[in-house]
Amino acid sequence: MRKILALLFSFYLLQGMAQENRPKVGLVLSGGGAKGLAHIGVLEILEEEGVQIDYIGGTSMGAIVGGLYAAGYSAKELDSIFNQTNFDILIQDDLPRNAKTFYEKEDAEKYAITLPFDNFTISFPTGLSKGQNIYNLMSRLTLHVSDVNDFNELSIPFFCVATNVETGEEVILDKGSLAKAISASGAIPSLLSPIKMDDKLLTDGGVSNNFPVEEMRKRGADVIIGVDVQDSLVDQKKLKSVIEIMNQISNFRRIQDMRNKKPLTSIYIKPDITNFSVLSFEMGNAIIDSGRVAAEKKLDLIRELPKKRPGDTLTRDHVPKVDDFNISGLTLEGNNTYPRSYVQGKLKLNYDKPYNFEDLSIGLNNLSATGNFDRINYRLIPQDENGNYWLAMQMQESENKMLLRLALHYDELYRSAALINLTRKSLLFTNDVASLDLIVGDNLRYNFNYYLDKGYYWSVGINSRYNTFETDLDLNRFFAEVADEFGVRELQMNFKDFTNQLYLETLFKQVFSIGAGIEHKYIKLRSTTIGDPENNRPELIFENSHYGSVFGYTKFDSYDNKYFPRRGFSFQGDFHLYLYSSDFNNTFSEFSIAKGALGYAATPFRNFTTRLSTETGFKIGNDGTEIFDFILGGYGNDFINNMKPFFGYDFASLSADSYIKAMLELDYQPFKKNHVIAGMNIANVEDGLYKTGNWLSLPDYTGYALGYGLETFLGPMEVKYTYSPEIRESYWFFSLGFWF
Repeated sequence: MRKILALLFSFYLLQGMAQENRPKVGLVLSGGGAKGLAHIGVLEILEEEGVQIDYIGGTSMGAIVGGLYAAGYSAKELDSIFNQTNFDILIQDDLPRNAKTFYEKEDAEKYAITLPFDNFTISFPTGLSKGQNIYNLMSRLTLHVSDVNDFNELSIPFFCVATNVETGEEVILDKGSLAKAISASGAIPSLLSPIKMDDKLLTDGGVSNNFPVEEMRKRGADVIIGVDVQDSLVDQKKLKSVIEIMNQISNFRRIQDMRNKKPLTSIYIKPDITNFSVLSFEMGNAIIDSGRVAAEKKLDLIRELPKKRPGDTLTRDHVPKVDDFNISGLTLEGNNTYPRSYVQGKLKLNYDKPYNFEDLSIGLNNLSATGNFDRINYRLIPQDENGNYWLAMQMQESENKMLLRLALHYDELYRSAALINLTRKSLLFTNDVASLDLIVGDNLRYNFNYYLDKGYYWSVGINSRYNTFETDLDLNRFFAEVADEFGVRELQMNFKDFTNQLYLETLFKQVFSIGAGIEHKYIKLRSTTIGDPENNRPELIFENSHYGSVFGYTKFDSYDNKYFPRRGFSFQGDFHLYLYSSDFNNTFSEFSIAKGALGYAATPFRNFTTRLSTETGFKIGNDGTEIFDFILGGYGNDFINNMKPFFGYDFASLSADSYIKAMLELDYQPFKKNHVIAGMNIANVEDGLYKTGNWLSLPDYTGYALGYGLETFLGPMEVKYTYSPEIRESYWFFSLGFWF
């Protein structure tokens, strides 16, 4: 018996020695954008065959896949992670609307182009995206190794390659923050902004070394498996655009390099990725399958690797999932302009209270939405085994303080308009912003805003706006005595509005706001169709008065999109008390206007959204001023004063000192960003509506609409056909671009 035990012990000892002396296997993963998802398929085959990887090196997407694998994720887990990731949101740095203050929402929803304009010189961003969302995801996925500073201490020793933007030299990253390293290696030039590390500005490693097989040899790998997802040269039939030609030219050096690199691999795996591009993330499953197919073709070589006991498969421990944690401390680096309290307030961070990644993501989005930071890097460093972490943040403040922004718009009321905006941040204080919109076209307008953002304290705002447009008015509805006197039914009216406001505002969780302020307003309403012979004027003036008021408002807006919301809720309430008027018509006495609106959007079925809204408004007091009456008709957004859209009627068709309205819209998306919308609205519009009780009666006015909407980089493009059965008339409405 003792002899048998001794023989068994000798057997296992010799086997262990054999394992220690076995050739070391290195895995090199090239860059290739979305095509790099094929690496996951290769890893699945290697796991099934029980291949023990000793080193991993990668570039760009190869660095991301390889880094996560080295951190402990299995190939199946990586497959699941990437299938659940929305790469459109990830790459474009799209921020949810609920991450923005109301000022930031308005700021982000009317400009098509934004360019740095410091010293009145136009420049361009370092990338179409800051890459913040990518970094946030990488940081979350590597939380369990956030205390690892040497990548040799990962479950599989790892390195990746980035490129120094200043010198063009390759930079080997094998220490520091894993999330930051793989994000830097994958910072695709022009698409994602470079990342600053140790005073070096780093971009995609594919620029300098997209297949780091030499570095793998230096690290002691005896057997190298190389997975190559780089493009091959294509024939002239496929070179039909500037982008395709530039891509072909950029591939010349890489293909030349591969002639020397390919012989350094022991097993060379080249997935068939000819049908995919660097951004074909929506075809992820097919790309992963291409990796499996390519690896299966090399099974005879893979199975010869001295890697494991025959018949074994490689299993990996599940990466621990962390949901809730406590943040016991905060360190900030790089926030030279914005105080610690400002950052902590945006993060909504309270020490030693339950916190999770959703809370952290919301806080980071709040910071990103300000536009004050080019990049926010962070590490959660574990302090003990009780879920306490130290949040270490590196802030890269934006050096752009002035912006030039542009937009175009057309609609049936304001006609053609071009918007030129100048925005200056930190004008008087570190956390203020001044913005001037100059709108030229058929109607000259401007809009000036100054906002001092105090976060969840009382912020201060100043607004000055000039607005003008022309429209036809039915005199029988608005000015019956004029219609009788001149014997005309309809006049073309010119409307001018000059408004100035000073207000205070406070926010709750970015979606709820309360404010109050004072307002000066000058209104002029005139017509040049007929003159005023009694006063020897070539025009007839209906209103030409200054008004002074105090106001208060409350807003709640959780819509996910301003123009085509798919989910969310909105509420707006406004109360104005008019205390003064220069009184052009000698009819003024103190009065108030109250109005409110509710809206709800839901998507019960895929690509099918319902939107329901209701609104009302009424005058309090017996004032004879009709210029603030509620005016319904037409279609659009951002109308001034008390103008309200209403299907089935032309602009300014209905008017009274009170109204109530409801609307239902059904929105079907046959394709992404395409909307087929059917809608109906009903309303009662009447003086003293709530005094007579007619607001509870059947609607006097109804309208229906059928339209098509398209989300474009210029903003929404919409066309609507509307009809009202009461007047048996129909109207077409067309608009293009963000409303302003």
